Amino acid sequence: MTGWDRFTDSFFNARVMAQYLPKIIEGFGLTVVLALLIIVAGLALGVLLAVVRAFGIRPLNWLIIFVVDLFRALPPLVIIVLLYFGLPNAGVELSGFVAAWLSLTLVLMAFSEEIFWAGITSVPKGQWEAARSTGLGFVQTLGYVVLPQALRITIPPLTNRTIAITKGTALASVVAVPDILGAANAGVSFSFNPSPLTLGAIAYLVLFLPVVVLGRWIETRFAWKR
Repeated sequence: MTGWDRFTDSFFNARVMAQYLPKIIEGFGLTVVLALLIIVAGLALGVLLAVVRAFGIRPLNWLIIFVVDLFRALPPLVIIVLLYFGLPNAGVELSGFVAAWLSLTLVLMAFSEEIFWAGITSVPKGQWEAARSTGLGFVQTLGYVVLPQALRITIPPLTNRTIAITKGTALASVVAVPDILGAANAGVSFSFNPSPLTLGAIAYLVLFLPVVVLGRWIETRFAWKR
């Protein structure tokens, strides 16, 4: 057997790939669900914290800054391990799926809050004053004038950061979640052949390559316009 034949048999073994393809497809579906839940919850919490921070309540802002900096500093894998293996010692048990979702949601929340906050603070003070001079209250000014401009500004960096964090769904395999990587690793263990990892890599490309292309289009489309 030539070196190329050994390579093909190891990473593109058709029999092994056909055997574990259904599991990879199941993992693909679970990864999609996990990624969508992370995006929805992380972005919603991020914009909520940025809006609360805009009210300028100093003790509350200090708390938000502390929480945001904490989850920006901690690696997602460390958070997953702490939630999944640490919380049971305090009487709180989370499934692997929930631990992965919560950890990546908190990380996305932290980064998106900073991006949203940067967008809010980038709106010129004159916009606030002009809106208030027409009789709008603080909340109305924030909702009708400031946030629409801030969200448009933040779309390019927020898109890239969201893509980067949601690709961390592969970390869910660490806590035995049968996502794409989890299913691929299980296939390798049972078949003694790395071909399932090739299937997993293809699945990740199918999932995230269109997202990356969409992110590039969004970045070009909005291009920091105001």
